[in-house]
Formats: sequence, C-alpha cells, structure tokens
Amino acid sequence: MNFTRWSARLPGTQRRAAARTEQAVSTAPRGDGSVPAARAERPAAAGEPLPPGGAVGPTGPDGIEELPVREVLDRIPALVALVHGTDHRIAYVNDAYAAAFGPRPVGEPARVALPELTELGLLPLLDQVLRSSKPRTVKSRKAASGRSYTFTCTPVTLPLGGSAAGPEEGGGVLVFAADVTDHAEAAERLRTSERAQRETAVTLQKSLLPQELEQPDDLRIAATYQPGGTEAAVGGDWYDVITLGGGRTALVIGDVMGRGVRAAAVMGQLRTAVRAYARLDLPPHEVLQLLDGLATEIDPSQIATCVYAVHDPNEGSLVYASAGHLPILVRDEHGTIHRAEEPTGPPLGTGGWLHTSGSVPLGPGSTAVLYTDGLVERRSEDIDEGVASLERALAGATGTPQVVCDRLIRALGVTADHDDDVAVLVLQHPARAGGDAELFRNAALELLGGVEAAPRARAFATGVLASWRFSPELHDLGVLAASELVANSLQHGTPPMRLRLRRTDRRLIIEVTDGDDHLPRRRRAEPADEAGRGIAIVATIASNWGSRRTPGGGKAVWCEFALPK
Repeated sequence: MNFTRWSARLPGTQRRAAARTEQAVSTAPRGDGSVPAARAERPAAAGEPLPPGGAVGPTGPDGIEELPVREVLDRIPALVALVHGTDHRIAYVNDAYAAAFGPRPVGEPARVALPELTELGLLPLLDQVLRSSKPRTVKSRKAASGRSYTFTCTPVTLPLGGSAAGPEEGGGVLVFAADVTDHAEAAERLRTSERAQRETAVTLQKSLLPQELEQPDDLRIAATYQPGGTEAAVGGDWYDVITLGGGRTALVIGDVMGRGVRAAAVMGQLRTAVRAYARLDLPPHEVLQLLDGLATEIDPSQIATCVYAVHDPNEGSLVYASAGHLPILVRDEHGTIHRAEEPTGPPLGTGGWLHTSGSVPLGPGSTAVLYTDGLVERRSEDIDEGVASLERALAGATGTPQVVCDRLIRALGVTADHDDDVAVLVLQHPARAGGDAELFRNAALELLGGVEAAPRARAFATGVLASWRFSPELHDLGVLAASELVANSLQHGTPPMRLRLRRTDRRLIIEVTDGDDHLPRRRRAEPADEAGRGIAIVATIASNWGSRRTPGGGKAVWCEFALPK
C-alpha cells in the first residue's frame, strides 16, 4: 500500500508544482528502525514501492507529516496504525487509535508499545502478513475496553533507501481496525435469543416424549433421543410404546419435517393422537389414515414421516404401516438382518392416499430397530449408504436394548454437535428357556360350534388353568371368563371360533376369536332381559378387557387378569 497513491486521489489533495517535482527532496538522518519517507515527485504506480529518499524517524518524520493523507487518516473514525520491520516498530497511529488505546510512542516495537495487539492475538498475524505479503482480516475481536473491532492487516512496501535489506526488514504492515461493537452486540443478542429458543424447544420436545417407556410382558424395549448440536435447531422426532392389551404392543416412531418450537408442538399433537387412535386397536394402516387427516388439519404446511407397528406374541411378527419413513431393521435369532419393505405410503399431511400394512417376522431371539433419519442421513453420502451402515452396526450390536441403542449411536458417528435430531427405538423378543419359559405358556382350542362347544371350552379352561397352578380363586375366575366369552361368541359370532389361553410372568390372558366382525359392547341389561350380561360380567371380574377386528375378517374379544407379584 502506497501513501503517495492515496494523496494523489483523495479529495482536496493538491499536487506539487511541476517545478518542485524536479527538485530532490532532502533526506533526514535515519536512526535505527526508521523507515524512508515517501517522495512526492509523482504518484507511484500500483504495486510500485516507495522511492528512496525521505526517512521516517521515531520522532515524527517530516515525510509523513507533509502528506495530506495524514490529515485524513487522523480524522476518520477507524483505527489506523502503521508498523514496519520484523519487530513491527510503530511508524504512525492516527487520532482514533490513540483515543481508543492511548498515545503510542513512534519507533517502539509493537510487543512493547502495542500491548492491545498482543492481547488480541494479532502479533502472529502481523508476522504472517509481513512474510506472505498478503492481507489478512480477523473479525470481531473484543478488546479490554469492551469494544469490538474487525482488524485488516495489509502489507506495505517501504524499502530502506538504497540498502540491501530484505523485504521483511524494509516492509511494513498497515493495521486498519473498524469498530463493530454494535454489530457484535446485535449478533450476540441474536445468538442469545436463538439459544433461548432452542432450549425452549428442547425442553418442550423432551417433555412431550415418554418419560418412562411402557414395558410389555413379551418384549424388552429401550429408546434414545438426542437433540441436534448447539448450532442446530431442534426437530420434531418422537417415539412411543403403547400396550394394547391381550399381550399386544404398539410401537411408533416419527419425525416432523421442521425445526424449533413449532415442530415440537406438532409432534406433541401427533403423539397424543397416536395414543388415542391406538386405544381403538385398529390395524396399523388405519391408524396412519387417521393421522394423515389430523396432520392436514393441524398445519397444512407441515408434513411428518411415521412408522406404526404392532407386535403380537401369538403371531411372532411385527405388523406395520409406514408413512414415508425409513425401513424397520430386524436381526433374527441367527444374526441375519432383514429390512422391512419400502414405505407403504407418503408422509403424513399429504392427504388422499390409502396406506397399507406389511409384516416382518419377529420371533424369539430377534431384535428390531426403529429410527429417524438423523441417525443415517449425511450430507456427504446417499441415505441408502447410511441405512447399510446401520445394518452392519446392528449385526454386531449385542446386549440389552439400551446397550444396543448406545452402540448404534456410536457406530453411526452421532456426537453432541450432530446437525440433526436422532431418535432410536430398540425392541427385543427374548428367547426364554428353563424356569423362565415356564412363566410364558400358550394353549388353544378350536371350537366347531353347537351345544357341546360351551362345555368343551369350560373343561379345556379348567384343565389348562389347573396345570398352570393358579390359585383356586384365579382358576375359577378364569374359567368363568372363558365360559362367558365363548357363550357370547356362540350367540353373536360365526365359525371358525377359537379359545386361546395365555400366561406371562405378569398376567393371564383369555381370548376368543370368531368370523363375525361386529364388535361387542358393554351395556346395561334390564331385569327381564335373558342376555346382555356376559360382557358386563367379564368387565367386572377381569383387570382389563377389549375387542378388535382381525385382519382376515372377524373379531377377537379378550380379557386379562393380573397375577399376584
């Protein structure tokens, strides 16, 4: 950078007379660390070093004082300092610099006379600029005074007379500091606001997620939710586990496409709706149909992906429906990874689409993983590669569901500063043996109908419950419930009919299925009525009861009794 070029172009600068430009400017004696003053015969060409001649001394050199640009630099609000040589001796500081940091003695090295540059870590930058001859800028450095400055360091060529000094010894650096305190404070206020909003969204998100997962009799389940890093807004990932009764369990995981408090609020509404729809014990695709309509009503501009799955221990499978979500992964008892079929419908909120249900085996010894895209999606690779990486990680992840969750998170490289939310739900159907297996038993009887069906059902229930060594009271209640459910099916249902008894370590489950899809309801029977009391009796003596339509047509009516601990 050349002061002579500046003086030729700044407004109000007067060019010297032609006669004076022909005269040589006398040079002042030069002391140690001095720099030559600029000559004024002609404006220097761009990139041309200052001609030798006038010296810049530590006491305020005449050459610089005579430059009209000096008056301009002293009046601008920006901070300007000029240093030269390898030890960055001060050649000039303007009034704004002196007002900000105090007067600075000319000729002293920067490490002594400019302590503020040391505090701000700029001395190494001066060395770098001097060596490379390339300008450098550092943004928003906060000084001890509390003001913030953006510093631009520009190399200036100042050769030492006719000496053979190297470029570093004859070079200088112009330090230009702009006060950006207002901008820095505004940026800090914005960051503080964003942090507060993120903390609010994280708090809302976590409060809407289940605080404690329901633990079904037949499954072991764990889940992990990790919000995105401090620079990422919180998304709308959620998961849930819902016990449906009769030994069946619903599992759901979803992701609202959006960030912040709004996404978390929409997620909370969808999660609440899923729990309500699950109580209807509908097939998975019908639950998603209802959710799709609700998502459109909540906010037409918001869409969400979701997987809703139901585990039935009697069937040994996971029946699911997907709304644009990533596929479920299952590792069977032999260690083979199975990927559920592609999504069975578009995301929630798109409307006008009929979802369908699929099925994936989940027998004893199997582990299934439901997850959101934050676990497998990376900007540098296709999402299918991320799913493949998850398959490889699942193949080698053993242990409890919580251990598997943690291992998958680590294997996929999810850290505290991850750029997206991550939700993972792991469920295991343990293979039981020995005394543990004695606590999980099944027995079933096909009923052909007719007058002999009810006595056969009572005799079957009596024998099975006696072999399971229940208490006399629970034995009698179980036989009574089985008799009433079979009688109700014989009167209102159609063949084929089946009575199924099942026990776990926590409850006794009695279920009757038939070919009619009309669901029973509990009603008050009048004194003169000969029927209508069966379901009322079952609801009175059992801990819980319910009914649902079966996929192949027909219905299942069940009740359960809690076992003493």
